[in-house]
Amino acid sequence: MTENSEQKSLVDRLGAIRLVAMDVDGVLTDGCIRYVESDTVSADALELKTFSVQDGLGIRLLQFAGIHVAWISGRASRCIEKRAMELLVGDLYQRSGDKRRAIQDLERKWELKSDQIAYIGDDLNDLPAFQMVGIGFAPANAVNDIKASVDFVTEKPGGAGAVREVCDMILKVQGKWNDAVTKYLNQAIQSSESLQ
Repeated sequence: MTENSEQKSLVDRLGAIRLVAMDVDGVLTDGCIRYVESDTVSADALELKTFSVQDGLGIRLLQFAGIHVAWISGRASRCIEKRAMELLVGDLYQRSGDKRRAIQDLERKWELKSDQIAYIGDDLNDLPAFQMVGIGFAPANAVNDIKASVDFVTEKPGGAGAVREVCDMILKVQGKWNDAVTKYLNQAIQSSESLQ
């Protein structure tokens, strides 16, 4: 296949996307898990995660464009739940050992075909999910086996703009960028006016 036909194929596939599903650790975060010790004997250590504000805005822009967003994590964390609530991500799957089941559930829930779903993952436990979707993305910090199996590797690493890069690409290819930005800014203005 020539480079131009490969590019057209990628553009066509991006145009079909109606849902973006993603892993959390290593995609929405840098993949590090930090624990803070507690002063009390009975309390558990606190878990810390760092999320990119730019990734969050990209997710909101997808939502303003009518594209669904889902998070599928092999772990469970209150940090993930809090950030998902802030970003209005209602499709949150935690302790998902078999991410294929989550993808199948999302297909049924939103009445989608596999080629209407994109997935962003960074490690081996994401391989089964990539087999269930129309297009796969990996952040720059993904393991090599994942980078070799996806359609596109972002320039930015997980937790530092990789998700935003994917969101912007989809919105621009679909011609929804300007409308999504306008809706986001209008909501931001209305929210600030209601606080005054």
